[in-house]
Amino acid sequence: MSTPTLSALGAPLRLLRMFSTEYPHLPAPCLDVSTVYPDLLTLSFHSDLGGFEAWRDALSIAVETVSHHVQGDGRTQVLEAEADYAGARLHLVGYAKIPAPEAVRSRAEVGS
Repeated sequence: MSTPTLSALGAPLRLLRMFSTEYPHLPAPCLDVSTVYPDLLTLSFHSDLGGFEAWRDALSIAVETVSHHVQGDGRTQVLEAEADYAGARLHLVGYAKIPAPEAVRSRAEVGS
């Protein structure tokens, strides 16, 4: 098995370059490009659903195509969307903490 070259990542890197030119005003995401999925660009936002929404809106990704789930024992909500752009697959992800219910917070604060 041969090692992939940088050119194998051409599609997501071109997409990233296109985005940096067209959307320089949008919040900077965490970026992921990998030889494991050479046609995929992942933009992720940690503790910032506003950044996720700004990109979703700019890229005209329909709200109804966004999936939502909870992870981390109910402590983190996750929004995800996928789309095809310029020959690459885009995976948009947003993470946000779910505030503890008032009763749990009150007990934790009392115990401190």
